Amino acid sequence: MLRKIIALIFCLHIMTFHANAEDSIEPIEIGQKYYDHIYESWEGIFPDGNRNAAGPKFFSFALEQSLTAEDFVEYNKMYCSVSGSLLRPGDTPDLVRIYEEDTNNLICGEYYRCCWPCTCDLMKYAKTKKAKFTFDNTDHEFYVLTIKDPCAKDNFPRRVNKNYFCKNDKLDKEQVFTVGGDLVIGLLHNASECTTDQLVSIASNEMTGAMCEFRNSQPIEEVQGGMGDIFIQMAN
Repeated sequence: MLRKIIALIFCLHIMTFHANAEDSIEPIEIGQKYYDHIYESWEGIFPDGNRNAAGPKFFSFALEQSLTAEDFVEYNKMYCSVSGSLLRPGDTPDLVRIYEEDTNNLICGEYYRCCWPCTCDLMKYAKTKKAKFTFDNTDHEFYVLTIKDPCAKDNFPRRVNKNYFCKNDKLDKEQVFTVGGDLVIGLLHNASECTTDQLVSIASNEMTGAMCEFRNSQPIEEVQGGMGDIFIQMAN
């Protein structure tokens, strides 16, 4: 019965557009120019059109632009790090908690996603690290989302273009950004060490709480919806 209820809720959420995060349309208008630029550059980013699990390609594309720190943050709101889906501006992010790779502390931040299963998969299979970037000759630190190098995996998902990430079974640093040998798949927005209130909010939320608990307790071979085993095979 619980499995049927979860499936029904999933279908309802997929058919429903996300509510806008802001009352004003100004943030949406600003975000539209970033969306349009990525959309117009699509063939250059993905020559074969395959964007499955290609968050790393979007992140690298943003780094290649001549951006301010603020522009860089906005570009990284335009895609789902798990699925590789392009996102319309104005979506409301999920509050998530991710383990920091080096300390194992829980870091809370905002994650822009295409559908709720991606949020669940991110919280279970990704880690976060601080990384330093330079914009306009000024250093900035951000929490980035990472997974372990997937290039040597025997079960690298066939529906993902491995050549976008890897060269000779190692990460291709000319195409993707790495931190400490890990693959960066996106940005964790407004991130800091979790507070008790944030953890309670995540646990009590319908999606990040009960629904993610159910999804993340399933064996990999039974996971359905969202990117399913595509991202999980890469990240696990």
